[in-house]
Amino acid sequence: MKKMKCTAVVMAAGRGKRMGTKVQKQYLLLSGKPVLYYSLKVFQDSDIIDDICLVTGSGDEEYCREQIVEKYRIRKVSRIICGGEERYHSVWNALRTMEDSGYVFIHDGARPFVNEEMIERAYEAVQNCGACVVGMPVKDTIKIADDNQNVAETPERSRVWMIQTPQVFETSLVKEAYARLMQSEEIAVTDDAMVVEKMSGHSVKIVQGSYENIKITTPEDLETGELFVCKKIGSGKIQISS
Repeated sequence: MKKMKCTAVVMAAGRGKRMGTKVQKQYLLLSGKPVLYYSLKVFQDSDIIDDICLVTGSGDEEYCREQIVEKYRIRKVSRIICGGEERYHSVWNALRTMEDSGYVFIHDGARPFVNEEMIERAYEAVQNCGACVVGMPVKDTIKIADDNQNVAETPERSRVWMIQTPQVFETSLVKEAYARLMQSEEIAVTDDAMVVEKMSGHSVKIVQGSYENIKITTPEDLETGELFVCKKIGSGKIQISS
């Protein structure tokens, strides 16, 4: 099968209110490097990813260019664009810069532990089904609560997954879905897969991610991330660039 162009859209426009710091979570240091560095480095080193579009908060473009992209030689970053008011606006800003062909890997810049194995699994899946997300089965029993915080439903645990990123799509499919979203009054979406599900009716495949593929959201996540980085450095799975 012919290799199609694959673009990684790395989302780094979040404000990170739950972290409780003045510095946005994607710029906080993890073993001496910005959180954002780690996922960019994985996409930079991947044989599957051809191009990176970095989406930043308003006014952060030059900081990201100088202090992350140029400093750590992330040469696949072809453009740095400004995000929008909400995440879906930011994704749409990125998608509008892309041609309709190939595949797009949409990834949260605050998830530093994406790896090449996840990228490969997602690439294989998207070629067959056009839309996929990485995720892992939940370990705990999940309860659905009503408005009074009483248990309304207990879904079967074997069918409940934690969805992560990257979320990977045929570029034309996800662009069309987002175009419809932007014209719709229905904007209560929480991830890119939900946009595709609601706006196109296209099914989305779940492929295996990793329990280590956490999103850095709270100070506790940052502490956990430090442990993961130390373990991966010790095993040779991460090589920190100077």
